[in-house]
Amino acid sequence: MPHRTRPMTALLLFTGLNAVLVSTITPVYDFVCFLPYWERRRERRRQEREAALAKGSGSA
Repeated sequence: MPHRTRPMTALLLFTGLNAVLVSTITPVYDFVCFLPYWERRRERRRQEREAALAKGSGSA
Protein backbone atom coordinates (compact mmCIF):
# COMPACT_ATOMS: atom_id res chain seq x y z
CA MET A 1 0.00 0.00 0.00
CA PRO A 2 1.61 3.31 -1.02
CA HIS A 3 0.09 5.35 1.80
CA ARG A 4 -1.21 4.80 5.28
CA THR A 5 -4.97 4.84 5.73
CA ARG A 6 -6.35 6.91 8.58
CA PRO A 7 -9.93 5.82 9.20
CA MET A 8 -10.37 7.93 12.34
CA THR A 9 -9.27 11.12 10.57
CA ALA A 10 -11.56 10.35 7.66
CA LEU A 11 -14.48 9.68 10.01
CA LEU A 12 -13.90 12.92 11.92
CA LEU A 13 -13.59 14.90 8.70
CA PHE A 14 -16.76 13.34 7.29
CA THR A 15 -18.69 13.98 10.52
CA GLY A 16 -17.43 17.56 10.75
CA LEU A 17 -18.34 18.31 7.17
CA ASN A 18 -21.84 16.91 7.66
CA ALA A 19 -22.27 18.98 10.84
CA VAL A 20 -21.32 22.14 8.94
CA LEU A 21 -23.70 21.33 6.10
CA VAL A 22 -26.59 20.56 8.45
CA SER A 23 -26.05 23.77 10.42
CA THR A 24 -26.04 25.92 7.27
CA ILE A 25 -29.03 24.38 5.49
CA THR A 26 -31.72 26.34 7.36
CA PRO A 27 -30.45 29.86 6.52
CA VAL A 28 -29.81 28.82 2.92
CA TYR A 29 -33.30 27.31 2.63
CA ASP A 30 -34.88 30.43 4.11
CA PHE A 31 -32.88 32.68 1.80
CA VAL A 32 -33.79 30.74 -1.32
CA CYS A 33 -37.44 30.04 -0.53
CA PHE A 34 -38.43 33.43 0.83
CA LEU A 35 -36.79 35.66 -1.75
CA PRO A 36 -39.09 38.45 -2.95
CA TYR A 37 -38.47 37.14 -6.49
CA TRP A 38 -40.53 34.02 -5.78
CA GLU A 39 -43.33 36.04 -4.21
CA ARG A 40 -43.50 38.31 -7.26
CA ARG A 41 -43.33 35.32 -9.61
CA ARG A 42 -46.11 33.50 -7.78
CA GLU A 43 -48.30 36.61 -7.83
CA ARG A 44 -47.62 37.18 -11.55
CA ARG A 45 -48.51 33.55 -12.37
CA ARG A 46 -51.72 33.82 -10.34
CA GLN A 47 -52.72 36.96 -12.25
CA GLU A 48 -51.95 35.31 -15.57
CA ARG A 49 -54.00 32.26 -14.59
CA GLU A 50 -56.95 34.44 -13.53
CA ALA A 51 -56.72 36.44 -16.76
CA ALA A 52 -56.70 33.24 -18.83
CA LEU A 53 -59.71 31.88 -16.95
CA ALA A 54 -61.64 35.15 -17.35
CA LYS A 55 -60.74 35.27 -21.05
CA GLY A 56 -61.81 31.67 -21.55
CA SER A 57 -65.13 32.01 -19.73
CA GLY A 58 -65.92 35.33 -21.45
CA SER A 59 -65.77 33.84 -24.95
CA ALA A 60 -67.83 30.75 -24.11
